Amino acid sequence: MADTQTVDKQVEEEPGEQPKSVRVVLLALMITMMLAMLDNMIVGTAMPTIVGELGGLEHLSWVVTAYTLATAASTPLWGKLGDMYGRKGSFMTSIVIFLVGSALSGMAQNMGQLIGFRAVQGLGAGGLMVGVMAIIGDLIPPRERGKYQGMMAGVMALAMIGGPLVGGTITDHWGWRWAFYINLPLGVVALLAISAVLHLPKKRAQARIDYLGAALLTIGITAIVLVTTWGGSEYAWSSARIMELIGIGVAALVGFVFWQTRAAEPVVPLHIFRSRNFTLMSIIGFITGFVMFGATLFLPLYQQSVQGASATNSGLLLLPMLGAMLVTSMVAGRVTTNTGKYKVFPVIGGTLMIVGLYLLSLMDTDTSRLTSGVYMAVVGLGMGCLMQITMLVAQNSVEMKDMGVASSSTTLFRTLGSSFGVAIMGALFNNRVQDVMAERAGALGSKVTERSAQLDAASLKLLPVPAREAYQHAVSAGTHSAFLLGAIVAVGALAAAVFVKEVPLKGAGPQKADDGSADGAASAQPPVVEAV
Repeated sequence: MADTQTVDKQVEEEPGEQPKSVRVVLLALMITMMLAMLDNMIVGTAMPTIVGELGGLEHLSWVVTAYTLATAASTPLWGKLGDMYGRKGSFMTSIVIFLVGSALSGMAQNMGQLIGFRAVQGLGAGGLMVGVMAIIGDLIPPRERGKYQGMMAGVMALAMIGGPLVGGTITDHWGWRWAFYINLPLGVVALLAISAVLHLPKKRAQARIDYLGAALLTIGITAIVLVTTWGGSEYAWSSARIMELIGIGVAALVGFVFWQTRAAEPVVPLHIFRSRNFTLMSIIGFITGFVMFGATLFLPLYQQSVQGASATNSGLLLLPMLGAMLVTSMVAGRVTTNTGKYKVFPVIGGTLMIVGLYLLSLMDTDTSRLTSGVYMAVVGLGMGCLMQITMLVAQNSVEMKDMGVASSSTTLFRTLGSSFGVAIMGALFNNRVQDVMAERAGALGSKVTERSAQLDAASLKLLPVPAREAYQHAVSAGTHSAFLLGAIVAVGALAAAVFVKEVPLKGAGPQKADDGSADGAASAQPPVVEAV
């Protein structure tokens, strides 16, 4: 072992090139990030086959909901555990739990077992993205971190494009169980690399885990996710069940905030929200999640239903948006690394996102694929300016001891944003489709969409020509409403970006004296990291 040294010193001694050990760790982190992002997309493609073998169609939605709930509820806890007991141990534990859940899901013999094992898998998944972001925050100073934004955006784009294709291929040739087993070799490689090469200081907090705070937060997040998942589909928005969940969620979160001011070691220290930049990044992350996951849900639906694209290549339909996001993220990262300036990117990103979503709302039954591709690219350019910058600025706004909770809180806000985006944009879309179908096709139109406003390709082909044309107009009207709402919500991201304070990034050269503000916490030095 070499003598201990800070990462800043490593970067100074080897400008332009990270030590080999750090590059190996980054590769393992990217593999883990890929696991976290690919899972739902691969499993989603395999679901029809799973239902055909295991049955339990009425419980189908719980296969996804159980995973989402467990992931969202455990995300803040993993961040806090990393801060209290060490990043490496908590991250490896989350990978092991994820892999155990994957193996058990692949061996499930009925739908009940699969739902339970997916919850186990989700518990581990909650620590994957948080662990990746927090460890990168430990290893790479923010000024240098911009160079790796393209790598992270590339993994995200690859997962979104390749997920459905990989899922379909695995299910067709190896069987649906391999949609889960495929995680095992990749996870083991990541575990071995991290175990051998990553060396971070061990921690042992004296305070006990805040079990009450963890329980209240879990109840609150669970209620929120269930409201956004069930509202408008399983239950009417005004139903007693949804009202009960809203009441439980609000009460739990109010109790959580109250308790965090008194806990010895709070799960989410409220003092991190005193930083203006951190709070603004949380808002921007929520809105980005709201818009992004809504777009990835409705764009393939529009292109399949209205433009006649193949469902098999649904991931490729998003290539203009994801490709633009990848390129912009790389450029933003390089510019941030070279100049230390970043405020311009949230402002530009918010503006482009508003413009792109408004353009998408203009699509109708005559819009060509080229035109819709250009509109998607504009949205992608905006997202590329926002996706990684939000995490970078959030981490730069807190002290090093709070790196885990900062990463987990930012990730949680993006996850909750995606839940709200899918629910609210989905409800607006469904209502608009059903209204237009009733207007254009009368009783037949209402009958076609009474169970679901989203028809698959096989169902669409079976419709009479008048009903099919009416449905295409209805989908165009639905996407118009959904994307127009997205553009309105995106105004909030631009407004937040305008108020961002450009605090010098760690590793950005001479720092100004701390002015005593919460944002001044960014001047804290990175931790000592043992070089191999």
